[in-house]
Amino acid sequence: QVRVMESGGGLVEAGGSLRLSCAASGFTFRSYDMAWHREAPGNQRELVAVITSGHTTNYADSVKGRFTISRDNVKNTVYLQMNSLEPEDTAVYYCHAQYRTYGTDYWGKGTLVTVSS
Repeated sequence: QVRVMESGGGLVEAGGSLRLSCAASGFTFRSYDMAWHREAPGNQRELVAVITSGHTTNYADSVKGRFTISRDNVKNTVYLQMNSLEPEDTAVYYCHAQYRTYGTDYWGKGTLVTVSS
């Protein structure tokens, strides 16, 4: 059974930090690009950060310098360290796994991050 499961969301004050985790199983994790997306109420889902199977990273301009994506291929887990959080970061954060060669992908069900002002 394929599983992609986020955890670590919650309520935090502006300027604070959270670390999200995404635990994966049921596929060859090390071969997949991993990403975090987010969706605020009434908004489209947007890409936040990517870490490829080759460990290359990329970030949305809005989070550069504040968020860090990383992966542990032994634990089959990807992380998103979020610092200097802003109310605009409030959203449901989703973990996404993608096998680029064949276009296979999997989505988690999301974890809610709420940043108070």
